[in-house]
Amino acid sequence: MARAYEDDLRRKFLLAHDQGKGSLAELGGQFGVSLGWAKKISAQRRRSGQPERVRHRSGRKPHAGAEAPGRVIGWVAAQPDLTLAELQARLRGEAGVALSRGRVWYLLRKLGLRRKKSRSTPRSGTRRPTSGSASGSSPRSGPLPRNP
Repeated sequence: MARAYEDDLRRKFLLAHDQGKGSLAELGGQFGVSLGWAKKISAQRRRSGQPERVRHRSGRKPHAGAEAPGRVIGWVAAQPDLTLAELQARLRGEAGVALSRGRVWYLLRKLGLRRKKSRSTPRSGTRRPTSGSASGSSPRSGPLPRNP
């Protein structure tokens, strides 16, 4: 596989073109590069504004905007009991970022925020279900009498 030309060659080529030392085709012959490469780097510089190669970043691209993580941290700090659905709705409404609940969960994990209950909070008033059989703990937990 061919290696990319160094950024030094790109800068020298584009500098020569900017100084009017020749067209892209003429400079391509002088520098020993193809006309296609010359057109490509010229177009890339117009798009990015920099003569160097734009580095490829592998992996998933961030789904949330740059301002969304800061907002989420503030929302959770102000109201720690927000659910994922509420955070999702706020992100869509206030930040203009549409994320699935799974992506909201991933964003929270990435920010180091936990969605678990704290052990220092008072216990819930809801009783735990009884363990064992499906029958309840009432005094009449045996078989029901038959009607004659």
